[in-house]
Amino acid sequence: MATKIQNSFLPHTDPEASLQFYRDVLGFEVRNDVGYEDMRWITVGPASQPDTAIVLQPPAVDPGITEEERRVILELIAKGVYAGVILTTDDLDGFFDRVVAGGADIIQEPMDQDYGVRDCAFRDPAGNHIRVNQTR
Repeated sequence: MATKIQNSFLPHTDPEASLQFYRDVLGFEVRNDVGYEDMRWITVGPASQPDTAIVLQPPAVDPGITEEERRVILELIAKGVYAGVILTTDDLDGFFDRVVAGGADIIQEPMDQDYGVRDCAFRDPAGNHIRVNQTR
């Protein structure tokens, strides 16, 4: 029996900015773009992995969330501590240059870590923490 990750979810606070970032800066393909009332879910992923995707979703829209919980969630997103993802690339420096040129909020430039990886980190337009490891 094989189990795979199909989708993971990251919140967006501006669907157009997130779409532009993931499509134009990170180079992901847009797989789906669905709207309902004033909400929007955008599914993106690398062309080389057609079975794996990130769904950029409106935050805190569950009807069971209170206004106070919604406020806290939006504060955590703004701080960049609510959600994140780790990507991998075979050219970390080239990838980093593209992210810098795209205007990302840089957290960490490419560096060798004590735990054995070379990586960098930045925030997407919503503040999500994105870390990128170089493949070996």
